[in-house]
Amino acid sequence: MKVVDDLEPELESRLEVRQLTAEDYEAVAALQRAVFPDIGAWRKEHFLAQLRRFPEGQICVELDGEVVATSSALRLTWADWDEDHDFDEVVHGGDIATHEPDGDTLYGTDMVVHPRFRGLRMARRLYEARKAYMSAHRVRRMVIAGRIPGLSRHPELSAAEYVKEVLAKHLVDPTLTVQLGMGFTVLRVMDGYLKEDHESRGAAVLMEWINPEWFPAHRAQRQHARVAAVQYRMRTIESFEDFAQQCEYYADLASDYRCDFLCYPELLTNQLICLVAPTRPAKRVRALNDFTDQYLALFRHLAIKHNVNIIGGTHLLVEEGRLYNVAFLFHRDGRVDRQEKLHITPAEARWWGVTPGDALQVFDTDAGRIAINICYDVEFPELARVAKAKGAQILFVPYNTDLRTGHVRVRTCAQARAIENHLYVVVSGMCGGLPGEEWSEIHFARSAVLTPSDIAFPRDGVAAEANDNIETLVVHDLDYARIRRVQRQGEVRPWMDRRTDLYKLGWHGEDGPMDLE
Repeated sequence: MKVVDDLEPELESRLEVRQLTAEDYEAVAALQRAVFPDIGAWRKEHFLAQLRRFPEGQICVELDGEVVATSSALRLTWADWDEDHDFDEVVHGGDIATHEPDGDTLYGTDMVVHPRFRGLRMARRLYEARKAYMSAHRVRRMVIAGRIPGLSRHPELSAAEYVKEVLAKHLVDPTLTVQLGMGFTVLRVMDGYLKEDHESRGAAVLMEWINPEWFPAHRAQRQHARVAAVQYRMRTIESFEDFAQQCEYYADLASDYRCDFLCYPELLTNQLICLVAPTRPAKRVRALNDFTDQYLALFRHLAIKHNVNIIGGTHLLVEEGRLYNVAFLFHRDGRVDRQEKLHITPAEARWWGVTPGDALQVFDTDAGRIAINICYDVEFPELARVAKAKGAQILFVPYNTDLRTGHVRVRTCAQARAIENHLYVVVSGMCGGLPGEEWSEIHFARSAVLTPSDIAFPRDGVAAEANDNIETLVVHDLDYARIRRVQRQGEVRPWMDRRTDLYKLGWHGEDGPMDLE
């Protein structure tokens, strides 16, 4: 403890984290022999080979000119090594001829801290230097085969049993416990990894840290997106041109704000019911299909003209005699995609006879991967989970509710989907109404951009929000890298910590087993 008291206050100004050089060999070898007398040090020809093949991976902490901690690593392609292996295999006897300059994984081969300087976060500085390298060079993961020196004090336990006890916090291991605290997760225990490590009985714990800054190369061009949600006021119109003018107003605004996405609410084209002759509800909404070509042409034009990807609310259309509630995605390059509503409310089924779609889509855009849950769909957690598994980064939820109770259902579930799946969720609702028009007389909306609930995000998980039932546009910038960081390093990690093993087991209720599928 005296060492800590003497050194900690001025430590940062006296130390340097740097790459090793050939001149450091004697200091490194002496340190390795002192800390690991059973294992020994790198031979000089191996040390020099490591510097030659991968100098950025061989680093040290120097304090007052003395090397007090060192770290060695190489890069490799993890798919080629994701099975049991031993130390000699991975370092090729010591010369790291296995090193691949473009490998997706940084494999840490050793880390040594002088006993006198333990407790001063020397290992953490070395790990942070590794992580900085990974971020700068877009390396996906770090893998280490960690020692478990405390195992020698528990001859009654196997290596796997010992690790299980450490993970359960029943035991503390001087190495494994520290590495868990640095964010590593255990992949498995490997027996016979390094026979010379008598304290660990030759075993090692294969561990992984995923770089939250990593992203696939095909997404490298975009790390941010600006989104806008329309809180649209339903009002009486006298022509399709009136409808087009109101819709273009928001597309023009989104263009002025340089938005990447613009989302309109569900049943947007129900405003056109003003132009349909009165008749029974089911027949009247089917008449909206007559506007399909005009609607598609309008929004395709708006997306191209205003250079914004548009989720054009939803439109009721008829195909092969069936009525569908469909959200169209109008890409700003002119492409058009579609997502049918998959869950139909009792009212939609009873009064209009809407048919549910049968496929969840995930769309690639020039500003990220997105999915669409139409209103009621967001109340079913599995849809957003599937979308996330397919790579969705933003979930758009065009919705249409009459009373506050309906809004609260949609909004609460949308917030839950953001938290559960580490997704941004954009909800866009309808306000206003059409007096005398059944099912369009009243609406309640509070459009918003929602986030996971964690320190890195706004306090209440709400990035931007409209006031109740006013006509407006909600705009916000999204940071995809922040989502990745919180997904891996947040206070909680609902996506990573899923118990997928339970999905196959089913549950037992009062009436016997229930199959989750």
